[in-house]
Order: sequence, then structure tokens, then C-alpha cells
Amino acid sequence: MQSTPHYPDFKPLSLEDRGQITSFFSRHPPVTSELTFTNLFMWRHHYKYQWCLGADSLLITGEKAEGLPFGLPPVGPHDLTPSFRMLFDFLSQLTPIPQIHRVPETLAQRYGEALSLAVEEDRANSDYVYRTESLINLSGRKYHRKRNHLNQFRTRYSYTYEHLSKEYIEASLGLEEEWCRLRSCAENPGLLNEEQAIREALIHFDELDCHGGVILVDGRVVAFSLGEPLNPDTVVIHLEKANPEYSGSYAVINQEFCQHAWSDFTYINREQDLGEAGLRQSKLSYYPDHMSNKFILKSTDR
Repeated sequence: MQSTPHYPDFKPLSLEDRGQITSFFSRHPPVTSELTFTNLFMWRHHYKYQWCLGADSLLITGEKAEGLPFGLPPVGPHDLTPSFRMLFDFLSQLTPIPQIHRVPETLAQRYGEALSLAVEEDRANSDYVYRTESLINLSGRKYHRKRNHLNQFRTRYSYTYEHLSKEYIEASLGLEEEWCRLRSCAENPGLLNEEQAIREALIHFDELDCHGGVILVDGRVVAFSLGEPLNPDTVVIHLEKANPEYSGSYAVINQEFCQHAWSDFTYINREQDLGEAGLRQSKLSYYPDHMSNKFILKSTDR
């Protein structure tokens, strides 16, 4: 029988934990892209995620690349004050300045003041949120270039859109490997970590609560994407890759995936830009409806 870890005995996150963790997200829908089981699972090796239950809440800790421990915002009932205190107490044993990262704005404002914490904006990790209808229709002058990319691809290639299934997993993994070869992932730790996370999501696709789509040209996978519901009105897109040799393939998988898989949702969360200028420009070019702002909470006791 699966054991349930209780504070302060944190357990490394694994696939067997999906049911318990997902149940918390279902009862208390999150607004930030990190808080889905798929996201935690695919990044579990990089961030060394651990979890336990405490004060009727889900508590999660991780570790940054430089070895800095951190917590993610607790998930649970309305008053999270005991949960935040538990996390800070635990983290204070590991680091001189305990921190909780990726905290949504409403929680940062409420608990930063209530617990006398330092509140620091985290722009690089704030999520870009778009109206689904905007990404599907691409209406208006501001999307003129995006429509051109779509039209060029559709004129040049005869393609089909298919839901991601077992038969396309191997080809999608192959596309990711080729993408990494072209981008020299082996020389870029960030891209190498992303490759590992993408492989985890694809290899365990059938065991995760997510959906995917692929673009096929002459039976070849030239683009794929994967996402899942974040809350009742918002979907989060965890990953999207396309073959750069097929101009316009990113625009096509973005539009087709939204149209075929997510048209019943109001918003699409396309995660953060990590402070990278090129990624920021790309995300801004789709004109987000709003940002899901995130903050870092730091203890000021030491």
C-alpha cells in the first residue's frame, strides 16, 4: 500500500504519488503553471522535488541548480498560514534565508504581510496567459505576421494534425533529439535539463493526466505539443517543439493544438520566459491577455 508522507518527513516525488497530489490540485485549483502533477513530475530530477502533507495542505520543496533549497506555495484550504509557517520552519534548517518561490500574487500579498515576509517580484517566472479564442482565430492587424506564417506553411506543405498517442511518441522523442542536436543542448545546461524534462513527459505520457498534439508532413512528425487543464477555465501548455527546417511549424502547432484540444477553455497559460530575451519576445508577440505574476517570499528573521 502506498504510504502518505506527513510533515516533517518529505518524500521524493514519484509517479505513484499522482493520485494524492492531483486530488489537492482538483480541490484547490492553482493559477501558476508549476502546480500540476505533470510539471512537477517532468522536472522532479532537476529540482529534486519532495512532498508531504501538513496542516491539511500539500507541501512541496525543491532545490535549485546551485543547491539552494526552496519551497513552492502550499496547496490547501483557505487559511494557509500554518502551512507557510511549516515550510519556513523546515527550510530554515537547510538554509540561512528560507524562501518560497513561484508564489501567485494574491498569496504573496496576503501572507507576505501576515507573516512579515520580504516579497520579491519574480518577473522571469511569471506566466503568460492568453485568450484561447485569440490564439485560435489570430484576428486583427497585430496577428498579421502570425497569419502569414500559417499561410506560408499551409501553402508549402500538405499536413495533418493528430492527437498525440503511443504511435507518435518515438517520433516525437526523435524530433526532440534532433532539435537538441541543432541547438547544441549538450553545451547548454538549461537546454539539457529541458530535454530531460521533455523526455520524462513523453515516455510517461500514457500515465500522466495530459493531452498532446502532433503535426505530420508526409507521415513525419514535424511538431508536437503537450498540455493539461490547470483550473476550470485555464489550460497550461507544458512543452512545444517543432522542426526549424519547416518554416511556420511553431505557429501551426500552436494554433492547431489550441483549436483541437482546448477550444472549451477561456485561457491558455504558456508558462514563463525565464528571463531569456528571445523567449520573452516570442511570447509577447502573441499578445497575452494578462500575466500570472509570481513572487518570492523570504524570511526576514535572520
